Amino acid sequence: MFSELWHGRKPVIGMVHMKALPGAPGYAGDLKQIYDAALADAEALAEGGVDAIQIENQFDTPYFVGSNIRPETVAVLTVAASHIKAHFPEIPMGINVHLNGAEQALAIAKAAGADFIRCFNLMNAYISNSGYVGPAAPSLMRYRKAINAENIMIFGDFQVKHGSHAITADRTLAEKAHDIQTSGAEAAILTGTATGIAPDASLVGEARSRLQIPLLIGSGLNEKNAAQLWPLIDGAIIGSGFKTDHVLSAPVDRELVQRFIHLIR
Repeated sequence: MFSELWHGRKPVIGMVHMKALPGAPGYAGDLKQIYDAALADAEALAEGGVDAIQIENQFDTPYFVGSNIRPETVAVLTVAASHIKAHFPEIPMGINVHLNGAEQALAIAKAAGADFIRCFNLMNAYISNSGYVGPAAPSLMRYRKAINAENIMIFGDFQVKHGSHAITADRTLAEKAHDIQTSGAEAAILTGTATGIAPDASLVGEARSRLQIPLLIGSGLNEKNAAQLWPLIDGAIIGSGFKTDHVLSAPVDRELVQRFIHLIR
């Protein structure tokens, strides 16, 4: 499905970081402003030439984990995703629900007509800033079957940013990457240690050694390191790298997107 969706081209997936949603401490009380800002970022990404748009509740910190994620979060993300999809029906769409809301993301994707979801912890386990995060795949893959959503791809992170991975320290990065493949995911995602930090090229090579599915970089790819990293991967997810001065809370910079797309193409 991965190759068919992008016709064999490596996708650049641009992020729509939604403002704090209802129920989150940072919610400002104006849903229309949230939807308008999300649509504006999606428009900048589309006009900049990205191959897909991924939507997530970036500013709902501190995050609930998994089944504790509230229904209002799912509802607002579904409306936003449907709104963006209606405006840009030709651009593939992905959903990510913080933190590790994999089944919620799949339900949103099913309702809104999205093409893929991202899951921060598909297999194994780690300690996030919000506590223990266990594997989503055992339930998620059965849920995908149950709701007839097997046309929606699942992209899984391994050793994801913003977490401690000491509990799996006796396993190699390549082994964790292979676990994503054996879970049934359509792509694996490797990040650096934090937002805007890219993984080392040596780690990319180590991960690829055990993968037969596509490998994406999920953080830190930019104009400065693209020449080194882009040939090693099958695509990338870019968020803060498309923001003015790489500030996460800033709006998407259309010219920055265009320049990056021109560079790698």
